[in-house]
Amino acid sequence: MTNQEIIEMYRTYLQDERNYSSHTVTAYMDDVRSLEHFLAEEDLGSLYLLTDRIARFYVSYLHNNYDPKSIRRKISSVKSLYRLLQNEKLIKVNPFQNAVLPKEKKSLPKFVYENEMTEFFNRIDTFKPLGIRDAAIFEVLYGSGLRVGELVEIHIKDIDFYNKTMLVHGKGGKDRYVPLHDLEIERMKQYLETVRPVFRSRANSPDEGKLFLNFKGGSLTDRGVRKILDAELTKQASTLKLSPHAFRHSFATHLLDHGVDLRLVQELLGHASLSTTQIYTKVSREKLKEIYMETHPRAKLK
Repeated sequence: MTNQEIIEMYRTYLQDERNYSSHTVTAYMDDVRSLEHFLAEEDLGSLYLLTDRIARFYVSYLHNNYDPKSIRRKISSVKSLYRLLQNEKLIKVNPFQNAVLPKEKKSLPKFVYENEMTEFFNRIDTFKPLGIRDAAIFEVLYGSGLRVGELVEIHIKDIDFYNKTMLVHGKGGKDRYVPLHDLEIERMKQYLETVRPVFRSRANSPDEGKLFLNFKGGSLTDRGVRKILDAELTKQASTLKLSPHAFRHSFATHLLDHGVDLRLVQELLGHASLSTTQIYTKVSREKLKEIYMETHPRAKLK
C-alpha cells in the first residue's frame, strides 16, 4: 500500500467509525504526516514497511525534539494507525506496540478569580453591535463551561429559553444539556434580536442556523473566537492571562469553590471520567492555601 492509501484509510476510519470531530481528525492526520515526513527525510521507506527498529528510531527522534505532551499525542496517533492496519490483517505486528510514553507533567488549569472575571465583563462595550455579540460569547463560555469548539457548533434550535437549557454537541459525538442562567439568556436574546440579523444581511451563503456569526455573517470559528478575545483584552489594556479555555477552567473552579458537587461539575463539563474533573479540586485547594497565607495574621510572621 502507498502512504496516501494508508492515510486515506485512516482518515475514513477516524471520521466514519470513530466519529471524531474534524479538528481531532486534522490533529491525527498531522501526526501521521510527521511520521511520513521523518521517514522521507531519513530515507527509511514507506509507512507500510515500517519496522520495530525504525519505530524506536522515530520515538527517539521525538524525545529529542518535542515536549512530553506532544510526544504522547504523536505516538498515540501512529499507534492507532498501525492498530487499524493490524486489525485489517494488513500487517502482523504493530511496530509502536511497545513504544514507551514519557510521563506527562500535569499542570494546573489556568483560571481567573471571580472579581477579575466580573471586571472583564463590566468593561465590555455593549453599546456597539460587536460588543453585544462578544459579551454573549464570553457569557456562554463562562456561564456554561463550554469548550470553544462546542461554542461555535451551537445552533439556535439547540437553545430552549423557556426551560433555560441548551443542547451541547460535545467531544466524540457525546451530547449533553447544560443550564442557562438569566444573565446568559439576556445576553443571548439581545444578540439574537439586534445583532445577528444585521450580520446575516451581509452574507450571500444560506443561513446554517449557527448561533454565533462573524462580522460578515458567516459561521464563527475556533480561531475567530480567540481573535475576538485577544482584541477585547487589548482594548481593555488587560493583563489577564485569559484564553477561551480559561473561561471553562474558571467555570469549574468557581463552582467547586462554592460547594458544588464534583460529579455535577463533571456532568456539566461533559467529562467522561471523574478523574479528569478532579484536577479542579486541586486548583481550589491551591487557591484556598494562597488566600490563607495572604490573610491569616500568623502566616505573615517570621
